[in-house]
Amino acid sequence: MVQEFITAGKIVGAHGVRGEVKLLPQGIDTASLALFSTYYIDGAPIVPTARREHKGCLLIKLPGVDDMDAALALKGKAVAVRRQDGTLPAGVYFDQELVGLTARDAETGNPLGKVEEVLLYPAHKIYAVRGGKDEYLIPAVPAFVKDINITEGYMDIYVWEGMGSHEN
Repeated sequence: MVQEFITAGKIVGAHGVRGEVKLLPQGIDTASLALFSTYYIDGAPIVPTARREHKGCLLIKLPGVDDMDAALALKGKAVAVRRQDGTLPAGVYFDQELVGLTARDAETGNPLGKVEEVLLYPAHKIYAVRGGKDEYLIPAVPAFVKDINITEGYMDIYVWEGMGSHEN
């Protein structure tokens, strides 16, 4: 669903003694999160003076955060972005944007249910679709996902025989 602000990560600690904070991405990869120039902490816009990827985190240097103590004071804070402030590569979405989309059969257009959660697995993400007559666990790969349209609120899925499991 189209959202103005998206929770993109959480500050998990300090890096070094010069005030860099470690931002752990949530629902997006580090490289895509680095494409944004403005981040929001407690609703306030902050433009980092520097940012770089490091071991799955985004290290960012924030204005006014000049030492380890100041960086540690931000630990646990959620960091949001405005979707319009960055351009993600084609086919890349925040997990938060996908939850709530109507999953449809790509061949018939019939609704299968709603995307209730995005599960993280080592090989790829899985979309959990529930609310229809079956429950579906859809691998987030082109063989299963034909199209995602955030603006119109749907995801078209190639449904294979035996793919759904009946809910009881």
